[in-house]
Order: sequence, then C-alpha cells, then structure tokens
Amino acid sequence: MKTMTKLGLLPRIIIAIIIGIAIGYVSPLWLTRLAVTFKGLMGQFLSFLVPLIIIGFVTPAIADIGRKRAGSLLLITIALAYGFTLIAGFTSYFVGDWLFPSMIDRSIASQIVGEASAATATAYVNFSIDPLMSVFTALVTALMMGLGITFIKGRTLREGFDEFREIVSMVINRAVIPLLPPYILCIFMEMTAAGQIGPILTTFFTIILVIFALHIGILLLQFAIAALFNRQNPLRMLRTMMPAYFTALGTQSSAATIPVTLECTTKIGVDKDIAGFTVPLCATIHMSGSTLKIVACALALIIMQGGDYSVATFAQFIAMLGITIVAAPGIPGGAIMASLGLLSAVLGFTDSQNAMMIALYISMDSFGTACNVTGDGAISVIVDRVSKKIGHAA
Repeated sequence: MKTMTKLGLLPRIIIAIIIGIAIGYVSPLWLTRLAVTFKGLMGQFLSFLVPLIIIGFVTPAIADIGRKRAGSLLLITIALAYGFTLIAGFTSYFVGDWLFPSMIDRSIASQIVGEASAATATAYVNFSIDPLMSVFTALVTALMMGLGITFIKGRTLREGFDEFREIVSMVINRAVIPLLPPYILCIFMEMTAAGQIGPILTTFFTIILVIFALHIGILLLQFAIAALFNRQNPLRMLRTMMPAYFTALGTQSSAATIPVTLECTTKIGVDKDIAGFTVPLCATIHMSGSTLKIVACALALIIMQGGDYSVATFAQFIAMLGITIVAAPGIPGGAIMASLGLLSAVLGFTDSQNAMMIALYISMDSFGTACNVTGDGAISVIVDRVSKKIGHAA
C-alpha cells in the first residue's frame, strides 16, 4: 500500500485503467452497478466543484497579473500568450478535422451506442449536487472580480480570494486527485462491460501520435514567428530551449521549470529583466500545449461518438478555454480539471466522456507542460524586441 501511495498520478491512472478493463470483462451486474453508482456520485461532485475551480483560480490569477505594473509590456505579453494559445487550439481543431475522420471508423459510433444501450447498468442511488452557478456565470464572475480587485487595489478581497484558491486547491489535492484513479477505474469498468473499450483504445493510440506531432509543429511555428522579430535561426533558438523542455517533462510543472526556462531564454538573446518579467507570467497564462491536447482529444471523442463538431462550436470552446485554464498549472492536471465545465456546457460531454478526457490528458500531461514552457521563450523574444523598439522611440 505504501508503494502505491508513492506512485505518481499517471502510474496510478494507468493501473486503474488496466484493472478497470480487466474487471469489466468478468464483472457481475451488481458490481457494475456499484461502479456506476460511485461514478455518478463523483461526477456530481466534480460538476459542483468546477465553477469553484474557475472562480478560485481565475480571479486571483487576473488580480496577480494586475500587480505587475509594466504597462504596455504587460498587455503585449498577455495578448501574445492568449494569441499563441488560440493558434494552438485552432491548429489542433483544423488538423483534427482534416485527419481524424479518416482515422476513426465511423461504424464505431453506432457500435458504441448500440452495445452501451444493450448493456447499461443503473446506479443503486441517484441524487444531484447542484453547482452554485453555471460555468459561464463563474467565468464572468471571476473576470469581474479579478479586474475589479486590480482597479481598486483591493487588498482584503485579494487576500480573501488567495485563501479561497488555497481551499479549492486543498480539496483538489486531498479529495479529487486521490479519488481520480478509482473514478477512472469505474468508468473503464463500465465501458468494458458495455463493450465500448476496445474500439476506443485502438483509435486513440493513433490520435495520441498525431497530438505529439502537433506539439512539434506548434513549437516550430512559434519560434518561426519569433524569428521574424529577432532574425535568428528558429531551429537554433528551439534547440537552445531544449533544457527547459526536458526539465518540464520531468517536473510536469511550469512553475518548477521557471529557473531553467529563464536561463534558456536569456541564452537566446532575451534581456535578463524582460525574461524575468515574461517567463513567470507566461508560466501562468500561456497554455498552448494544454489547449492543443484538450481540443484534439475532445474532437476525436466527438467524431468517434457521432456528435457535432462544427467550427462555430469549437471556436466558442477554444476562446473560452484560453481564459478558463489560466493559472491551472498550480495543480496536477489542472487544465483538464478547469476545462470540465466547458466540455459539458459547450460540447455537451457526459461524465464518461469527461473521465476519458481526464485519463487521456494526464497520460500526456508532461508533454503539454513542456510545450507550454518552451513556447514561453518565443513569447519572450517578441516582447524583448518590442521593448527595445519602445525604448528607442522614447
């Protein structure tokens, strides 16, 4: 048991998936119903928690940004981080729209739906835990409060939201994260009993390979854009940033990688003061890799299950996702946890689909983090060049 508790989240989730699939093939109806009951209760708790996560993390994050009084450079950095995140999201969508339909057997959708309906197990107990507010209401509230704290310099409110963030983070770390493996075990157990798991796992192996290729493409694009500003070789800059990339693979944390990212960023010619401003800020607000993964996995799930994936729907999802997952790096798998509300509200995801998203995202979590922090170097290059132009103009 001690060895199990020492395992990281990813190994525990992998073990949970394996056990869930194994039990699902031989599970009697009463055990499957028990799993469905736990899945339902956990799903309700997550639905209740999502608006609190948005308020608890987005509000103080926006207030913290307001503390950095760098005027135009602050706005430029935020615009670049959000712009790069949007580019990653839309690139992921359009590439997925181009490749995934040919990679995903359309018959899977009818197979999944048919077998699931034939083997549906009901929960022993059903009750709802209503969220305090909708996802959209939480997002608007977080934006209003964060900006308001910035403008009125509200120390009391800021400290209050900082403490609220600590409470939400504590609930996630001490309740949600430990319960994720058994929750995912129950999800995969139910899907296996319903005959869904085979086609899903086979399909997603190739999808994951596409996502890794997209990460490389996004980084090349970001540094190609940066090269337009400082006229350096983008491949050379990207190679210089590799220590940050591999450090993030190991730490799975943008914040923990900041010292290495700072060192690499200065080596590609960014002024030390500018790097000291942009890198910590981008560690919080630049989420290209995370957005890329979430969009690709969500799109693949929708295509696999025969749902609607129009440009308009995903444009709304991507635009809001870039704001919702701000400050999400503060907790393990924070980006996917913060995005659950949008997945349900905008894309209509069920609890089972959200659980699949959690498992897929965490399985690639370190690669998304590495993409985020490496791209911070490209943003720093652009901000540094703009800063020098502003200085010469002054």
